[in-house]
Amino acid sequence: MEGAQQALPVETLPLGSHSSEFLRTRRTGRTCGIRKQLRPLEKSEPQRGTLPNTGPGRRDSPHAAAEGQLGVRVQLSVSAQQAGDQTNRHTSQDHSTQKIKGPAKMFHLHSPQLLQMLEKSLRKSLPESLKVYGTVFHMNQGNPFNLKALVDKWPDFKTVVIRPREQEMADDFDHYTNTYQIYSKDLNNCQESLTTSDVINWKQHLQIQSSQSSLNEVIQSLAATKFVKVEHTQCILYVTPETARKLLPSLLETKNLHVGYGTPKAINEEMFKLSSMDPTHAALVNKFWHFGGNERSQRFIERCIRTFPTFCLLGPEGTPASWSLMDQTGEIRMGATLPEYRGHGLISHMLAVHTRALDQLGIPAYNHTDKANKIIQRISHNLHHIAIPCGWNQWNCEPL
Repeated sequence: MEGAQQALPVETLPLGSHSSEFLRTRRTGRTCGIRKQLRPLEKSEPQRGTLPNTGPGRRDSPHAAAEGQLGVRVQLSVSAQQAGDQTNRHTSQDHSTQKIKGPAKMFHLHSPQLLQMLEKSLRKSLPESLKVYGTVFHMNQGNPFNLKALVDKWPDFKTVVIRPREQEMADDFDHYTNTYQIYSKDLNNCQESLTTSDVINWKQHLQIQSSQSSLNEVIQSLAATKFVKVEHTQCILYVTPETARKLLPSLLETKNLHVGYGTPKAINEEMFKLSSMDPTHAALVNKFWHFGGNERSQRFIERCIRTFPTFCLLGPEGTPASWSLMDQTGEIRMGATLPEYRGHGLISHMLAVHTRALDQLGIPAYNHTDKANKIIQRISHNLHHIAIPCGWNQWNCEPL
C-alpha cells in the first residue's frame, strides 16, 4: 500500500515494559521519571520540557498501558539507578578530578558538575565532537552504561576519552563493551596523551569511535607500536533538522538547508503496527546487524534494548518486521527490515518516528550509514536529515 503520503501518529506507540524505560537526570542532579506524549509526525516543533514524576493512580502510570493508554513513557530504570549510584560513589567532592592509576597522565572527571561542564564545553566543538558529546549527554542523564570521562587536563582540556569502567571490561574479546570514544582539539596532544597513559587497554579486542577522521593517523601509529591490527570504517553521519537547529545552527545557515521535517514513505497501517522492542527480540536484531551476529553482540543488543527507547513495526505475524535501536552513545543504530518486507517504506517510517521522538525529548538525534548504502542515503535526504562533513569513524583493534 504505497498510496498518498500520510504519517502514522507517534501516539499510537503502546507503553512497553522495556523500550519505554529511559534515563533523564535533571541538571540539579536529581533523577525523575518522565512520561511524554509525542505529537504526530507532521508536527515539527518539538520541545524539551519537564514533566512530573509518574506514580500509582495517575493516568500516566504503568497501569495505563494495560488499559490501552498510548504514548511513550520515559522513566529512570533500575539498572540506570544502579549505574548512577556507582558513579556517585566515585565522587569525593563536587568539583574534583582524579588521576587514574598506573602511568596514566589523564584525569577522571568523576563528579556530576564536571561532567555537565564537559558537555557544555564539547558543545562548542560540534560537529567534530558529536560522538563524544552524545555519549557525555547520556552520562549526564544517569550514565546507564557505567562509562567514565578522562581528559588530559582540566579545565582547558585538549583530549577527551570516554570508556567503560574497568569492571565492565572483564571480557578481553568483547569489543562491543570495550569501546572508546575520543575527541581531540590537538592531534599531537592526543598521541602524547594516549602514548604515555594506559587509558586504552591494547591487550583487548576493542573499538574506538569518533567523529574525527583525522584521528586515523594517530590511532594507526599507536596501534603499530602496540602490535595491534586495525580496521578503519568510515561512514556518513547524519543529524536531524531539529538537532542541527539546536546544536549546529551555523550549518543550516551555511548550506541553506531545510529546517522542517521531511515526510516518510506511506505504509500499510492495517498490516504494520507501531510498537517497541523487547529484549527477547535481540536475537532477531543480531541476525541482521552488520556489526553483529555473535553471542557478545547479542548481549550488547539486549542491554541497549533495556536501556534506551526503541521502536518497531509489527508485521502480520505479530513479530517485528522493521526496527530501530540506540547504542551506548545515544546514536540510532542497528535498524533493519526483514527481507520479505523491504520496499514497503518501513525503515523510512522507523527512522522518522525514532528521530522525532528523540527531538521531542530534547535528546540529540543522529545516526550513520555506509557510504555504499544508497537506499538509506536517499531516505535520509527525503527526511531532511543533514550529513555532517566530519563523518562517522570506527577503528576495530585486535592484538596480534
